[in-house]
Amino acid sequence: MASKSTPSLVGAPDPELKNSPIMEETDEEFDGMARENDGLDTCFFNNESFSNGEYVCSGSSELLRCESGVWIRVGACDPDNP
Repeated sequence: MASKSTPSLVGAPDPELKNSPIMEETDEEFDGMARENDGLDTCFFNNESFSNGEYVCSGSSELLRCESGVWIRVGACDPDNP
């Protein structure tokens, strides 16, 4: 299981594969999406599943956290430029 200190490197999302939505916690749609996915304990990124609380680095620099079936943007993967 990946932690924030060692997130999995997943590359860019491939639209041909299964991916959970990527959102900001401040997005207007986040609350509705979270309620819709309430109880989900996995997120998908390019057909790979991740558990709630796991972190991934998407693309070259975006740090994402899995939360109830939705990826939340939490910062940058570059430790020198969080």
